[in-house]
Amino acid sequence: MDKGIAQEEESLADTHGGTKGGATATSLRYNHDGISKVTSPKPKDISVEDGKAPPAACPLIEGHGEVHHPTSFLETLIHLLKGNVGSGMFAMGDAFRNAGLIASPLITLLLGVICVYSQHMLLSGARELQRRTRSPVLPTFAETMELSFKTGPPKLHGFAKTVRLWINVFLCVTQMGFCSVYFVFISDNLKMVMDYYNAELDIHIHMTIILLPIMLSCWIRDLKYLVPLSLFANVAMTVGIAVTLYYISQELPAPSTREYIAPWTKIPLFFGTAIYSFEGIGLVLPLQNEMKQPEQFTRRFGVLNIGMTIVTCLLVIMGFLGYLKYGDNVQGSLTLNLPQQDILAQAVQLTICLGILFSYALQMYVPIEILWPHVLKRWGPFKYSSLTDIIFRSSLVLITFILAEAIPHLSLFISLVGAVSSTALALFFPAIMDLAIHWESGLGHLKWLLWKDSFIICIGIIGFLTGTYASIEAIVQRL
Repeated sequence: MDKGIAQEEESLADTHGGTKGGATATSLRYNHDGISKVTSPKPKDISVEDGKAPPAACPLIEGHGEVHHPTSFLETLIHLLKGNVGSGMFAMGDAFRNAGLIASPLITLLLGVICVYSQHMLLSGARELQRRTRSPVLPTFAETMELSFKTGPPKLHGFAKTVRLWINVFLCVTQMGFCSVYFVFISDNLKMVMDYYNAELDIHIHMTIILLPIMLSCWIRDLKYLVPLSLFANVAMTVGIAVTLYYISQELPAPSTREYIAPWTKIPLFFGTAIYSFEGIGLVLPLQNEMKQPEQFTRRFGVLNIGMTIVTCLLVIMGFLGYLKYGDNVQGSLTLNLPQQDILAQAVQLTICLGILFSYALQMYVPIEILWPHVLKRWGPFKYSSLTDIIFRSSLVLITFILAEAIPHLSLFISLVGAVSSTALALFFPAIMDLAIHWESGLGHLKWLLWKDSFIICIGIIGFLTGTYASIEAIVQRL
């Protein structure tokens, strides 16, 4: 949905199945429609020891192995769009308030270009590492980072396992951050509707009320049972965006009544929210892997470029019209600015709330799949495995609930999550991976790869430091 059904797309294949000594290897990869099996001939040796690729005799199979339900160009484009459209898009009005009516679109377009370029770097790097290791399938995000260090400069070999761990840590932090944002988003919108009918409750009570249905949805262990909820969430988000655009495009004031360029001290808050809205990099590898013709994903007019162009345009339109319409009164979600007395606005708010609620379990699926195998390895096997699994899932939900209760400020929470974790995944790590892959083979004319990747890394570091500081400072002032 958002990164929402988005980073759950981070091919949850860090745990691979297979047959001992058999002829095939099978991995489970998550896509928008559920879990699909990817079966491919088992290579003789796809490990990389001491930075060396396996023998040339080991067969390389181009493509993605045998995908049981490969997707078409249009299907993949739809998956990419719904994976990048969500709560962050409704927050773009507040983001534009922090940068200004002219500066915001320009910075958004720049960030969009950089983020898409980083996604292309990740895809290109994964293909190169697949070639080097003679792997039958593309590696996941975490595997790509690990292999880039193993096959890169010798000084990086010892950090290969560590960088894979950090990718998984940031994925968990990002996803659980999204889930905490969902608590605040749902509660804010629900409170607004209920307050209109004089059923006034504190925001923390609203969070407590929605805790039970959210926790119950996370007890569902098989993704196929979440597909109907996912479909409803997609419809709800589409309707919500359409109706919100209708409201914010009515009776617009003159642009001269708004700030064109905001004070530079507010730019970091804009950066955090914008990068939160763009951060769907964990989605691209599994989506390409599921396509009937994977090469269509990265063409000039392929799925990635077309899809992210649409996403960028939507972000700019929502942000520009939202700030122009409401000015300094714009809320952390544009749905909170809709007229309270309109039945249509109330219906849209409640529909989006249900859509976000149904997306929660899919978002939480990623940290569960990353962390649960480590719990089993360290403390398992358990006598009551199902009960232990439920307790573990409930504990993760409670962590996100406590975070939301502690920071019930939607716009600042979104900016903090974007600055802390989304920046690292979308900008920092792909550039580091690109340098590691090409360091030994050459950095191009005048070492342009070094300059280009260093520029992206610097933007990531500056955004991380300033965005995190500004968000935490603003949160402390509001508490």
